[in-house]
Amino acid sequence: MDVVISAVLTIAGLVMLCFGGNWLVSGGVSIAKKFRISNLVIGMTIVAYGTSTPELAASVAAAGEHSAIILGNIIGSNIANVGMVIGISAILVPIAVSKSVLRKEIPIMLGVSILLILISIDGEISSYDGVLLLAGLGVFGYYTFKDAMKHREEKIETSEQIKNNIYLKSFGLIGIGIVFLYVGAILTVDNAVILAQEFGLSEKIIGLTVIAIGTSLPELITSLIAIKKGHGDIGIGNIIGSNIYNILMIMGVGATLGGVMIAPDVFIDYAIMIIFSVSLLLAMKTGVINRIMGGCIAVGYVAYLIFAFFN
Repeated sequence: MDVVISAVLTIAGLVMLCFGGNWLVSGGVSIAKKFRISNLVIGMTIVAYGTSTPELAASVAAAGEHSAIILGNIIGSNIANVGMVIGISAILVPIAVSKSVLRKEIPIMLGVSILLILISIDGEISSYDGVLLLAGLGVFGYYTFKDAMKHREEKIETSEQIKNNIYLKSFGLIGIGIVFLYVGAILTVDNAVILAQEFGLSEKIIGLTVIAIGTSLPELITSLIAIKKGHGDIGIGNIIGSNIYNILMIMGVGATLGGVMIAPDVFIDYAIMIIFSVSLLLAMKTGVINRIMGGCIAVGYVAYLIFAFFN
């Protein structure tokens, strides 16, 4: 009976993720149009922050005693964001990519990933390292804001966009979307963990796979909805922003609260995370992530899951 209830709650969580992702994208697009900010920036900020709330909640809950879940969740989520989200999205709808993503955003994502590896060499991500990551989050936030103001798009506002209630409606949609994503992810993750524990999986494996996939579902749903609506930049920006926030914000908060111990075998997962990031960079070289590229990335992710379970 417990397994049946967990399965039902998991499905309910997935439904909430679908609705939340739709409302988050709709609100974000409205804000982008109102302030003449590019969809890419909105994807990397409002949408990425929103879809990263499940990772944050899971990491805060696991801080201290279950630090292996924090690290596994972050590494696994970053791999899932590329392998699962980008892979599946590109298979369904080819994704157009702007050149600025190749020049700036992807290198920043890779740089942050390398920083995580460097502070892990001593076998621990300490509270001081957590403060360093949070400081990096502040720098990235400032850079994103300055870049957004510098490259504001020239758009003519329609009568609908200049209504007095545009702020209330847009931020209301974003807020409701984030709440639905958060609650939906918690329902999905908690009950998926219950199901996974029936098979005797370790905390690290649960973090790398079950929780990572569960907390990446908001990115998957949001990106799919955004790309389907013709807002590919929001979909790409969401993934890049989420991967950056997972390290700077999620790991920053988790490490600051209690530190995170690093096992030697984690560096294998680090290497796989870098490989997926580089594969995303290579896939974007042509300006379009087509179905073949998406399929290759998705197959690579399935292979990684098999490796994680049986290694």
